[in-house]
Amino acid sequence: VLKSGRVMLGEFTEEFRKNMPGTDDNPSFWASGISVVAHMKNPKIAAAHFNTRYIVTASKSWFGGGCDLTPAIPEDEETNAFHSGLEKTCNQHDRQYYPKFKKECDEYFFLKHRDEKRGIGGIFFDYLNTSDFEKDLNFIKDVGQFFANFVNSNTLRKKDMNYNEEDIEKLSHKRSRYVEFNLLYDRGTLFGLKTGGNIDAILMSMPPEAKWT
Repeated sequence: VLKSGRVMLGEFTEEFRKNMPGTDDNPSFWASGISVVAHMKNPKIAAAHFNTRYIVTASKSWFGGGCDLTPAIPEDEETNAFHSGLEKTCNQHDRQYYPKFKKECDEYFFLKHRDEKRGIGGIFFDYLNTSDFEKDLNFIKDVGQFFANFVNSNTLRKKDMNYNEEDIEKLSHKRSRYVEFNLLYDRGTLFGLKTGGNIDAILMSMPPEAKWT
């Protein structure tokens, strides 16, 4: 499991600030974030990703993030438990969150050049600000706690499952799609690279190895 946490303070470039709310008159920003990525040795266990960030510009502030699964060998029990748990967690805060954020996740974690999904989805959100900071923060905390509990229980359930060379090949192939998404589409990667972040921290979510053939 790879973890990364960072706080950044600075100014957006002229090009980048065009896409960032609250920077029309002032390019300054403050941002903090946490990323957790688990690329499992056993191909039967889905790769798991959780990310959250809080960004403050001159006149705006918001949370973003989410979590998703990328299985090499999909399993109904794993998929159903993940989504039902996320729905229950979201419903404790707002019953509109799960369907809205699930749709955003499906649209975001999509490899357009291959016309395929990266994994089995989860939730994804950006620009979350209900004007109640504590409410929004508690939602983030609950999603993070659910993710940690799920990864722990799911890994314990599946860690001793047998696998073979064919399964490993499927894992290596799926990891190649993970690499492609991160380098071509991932907003966090692009944000880090364009704001002068720590390269090792930015690329920490990469799988340890991948194959394209």
